[in-house]
Amino acid sequence: MDTVHSWKTCEAAGGAALTAGESDGRLRVVLVDDEALIRAGLALLLESEPDMVVVGEAGDGRAGVEMVAGLHPDVVVMDVRMPVMDGVMATRILTSEEFNAGGREAIPVLILTTFNDDVAVHAALRAGASGFILKNSAPRTLASAIRALAEGAGWLDPNVTHKLLEEFSNRPEPFLPTPAELDMLTHREREVLAAIARGMNNADVAGKLFMSEATVKTHVHRILMKLGVADRAQAVAAAYRLGLVKPDGRG
Repeated sequence: MDTVHSWKTCEAAGGAALTAGESDGRLRVVLVDDEALIRAGLALLLESEPDMVVVGEAGDGRAGVEMVAGLHPDVVVMDVRMPVMDGVMATRILTSEEFNAGGREAIPVLILTTFNDDVAVHAALRAGASGFILKNSAPRTLASAIRALAEGAGWLDPNVTHKLLEEFSNRPEPFLPTPAELDMLTHREREVLAAIARGMNNADVAGKLFMSEATVKTHVHRILMKLGVADRAQAVAAAYRLGLVKPDGRG
């Protein structure tokens, strides 16, 4: 298996090289996948987007963690099953307080998965992943998911979301909040949580509930804090598991 990793020097429009953490306005992406052909295809796809640049590629989770530490990208696209260190462990490290010491905001991780990889997806969400997407998704879907994560939102691939959330609703998970913690939410916060659990973004929620997007963001932040979850994806899983929203969309 391919475990080598490559660090790229990105050239800005004016020709000057970008150093780690610098930006020319494009979203900086690191790709972590042990299959070189998949990495190459993803890189080619993302480089065709005018607002994105692939700053590094890694062939295993450990190399990916090292790369992220050095490059500080905006989003990490991570395969689940890899040699040396899998994507679940790598995600757990990237979202940990130790890795993000000093109050630095954790870099969002988008998990690459397949239809038959549900167990790994569950583990990745518990580890702190901000979303997941199928490897055979349409090119525009991948780009949209990366943009969503960069803006602080989550991304659950619509092709498998129903199945994943139904399983979450039927089995206990260690990280999920308790009914008592759900009761800590105000009526408005429960409305916001139910809306995002149905797949709405901040703009959709704002329109539905007649509030500003800034207010929606504030409510989401308070929801995450009260439920003790890391991101919107885990909050959505909690909403289904605790019965606030049913897998068939009711509630």
